[in-house]
Amino acid sequence: MVKGKKYGNHRVIEPKGTLPQPAFKISNDTTIFDNEILIDVDYLNIDSASFTQLKEEAGGDVEKIKTKILEIVQERGKMQNPVTGSGGMLIGKVEKIGNDLRDKIELNVGDKIASLVSLSLTPLKIEKILEINPDIDRVEIEGKAILFESGIYAKLPDDMEATLALAALDVAGAPAQVKKLVKEGDRVLILGATGKSGLMCSYMAKKMVGESGKVIGQARNETRAEFLRDTEFCHKTIIANVLNPTNVLEETLKANDGNEVDVVINCLSIPNSELSSILPVRDEGIVYFFSMATSFTKAALGAEGVGKDCTMIIGNGYTKNHDQITLNLLRESDILKKIFEKKYVK
Repeated sequence: MVKGKKYGNHRVIEPKGTLPQPAFKISNDTTIFDNEILIDVDYLNIDSASFTQLKEEAGGDVEKIKTKILEIVQERGKMQNPVTGSGGMLIGKVEKIGNDLRDKIELNVGDKIASLVSLSLTPLKIEKILEINPDIDRVEIEGKAILFESGIYAKLPDDMEATLALAALDVAGAPAQVKKLVKEGDRVLILGATGKSGLMCSYMAKKMVGESGKVIGQARNETRAEFLRDTEFCHKTIIANVLNPTNVLEETLKANDGNEVDVVINCLSIPNSELSSILPVRDEGIVYFFSMATSFTKAALGAEGVGKDCTMIIGNGYTKNHDQITLNLLRESDILKKIFEKKYVK
């Protein structure tokens, strides 16, 4: 075998000189280089923004979604939605470890792992799609994937189902970043608080703000609001239309004694919610865009247009120990674990 580049640019086909994520096409040849890991894939978890787009394009037809996924992977060598640019993650078994990595990593052939890098940069070959579960953005496949030397991953824990761990690790960056950003006493608004990342962020934010802070969770209707209230992850729950920024602002002010919040966390899976994140935050506050549907242009020019001096952070899916931080939330909260088990362990 031959050693490839650390960041995988040896697999870039088009355009040359780029890295695998922004590249249009990469090689998904399953013959690995000395510093790569070959994975026998069980499941893909397509990221929420991507799956929402695929589902809308297919009119909810599962067979059309399946065809589109196969087309994308065939064309690009990876699962990167051409509209959203995003991917997702996978779980599977280690099939082969390159010679150069065997003594450098704590991983053995046969270990079950979850990739913690995006499918938008991961060489992937799908032999067959076995099942698609559109309710949870999950695709069961027969196929192979490759992790580069720089690729991060997590060994699946022994104390929970693999699909449960997958669901949590898929959004591991969000609650881990909330842990870093939110301080005691902060007033925090979570947009999309009833979704997978939103629930975890709400739970983490409530831990971080302490007795003197407040977490406000947004839901799209009364049914979802009641569900959120039952979890008790938020101090207040608002029903607001995230495509109507002034509606979000008004409801937030009502829930926060007429004041703007210190931090807004956007966990939505739909586009055009940038200003709904920016309007409710105070000057010099923080907006964290975990949503992969976020437009940098709309956020930057939108904040300028409304005269809002806030720090806007792109939702980096990685921060140190984010896998363990996130899995530990499931271990410490029976409510959170039961919600995830009911929806994702299938």
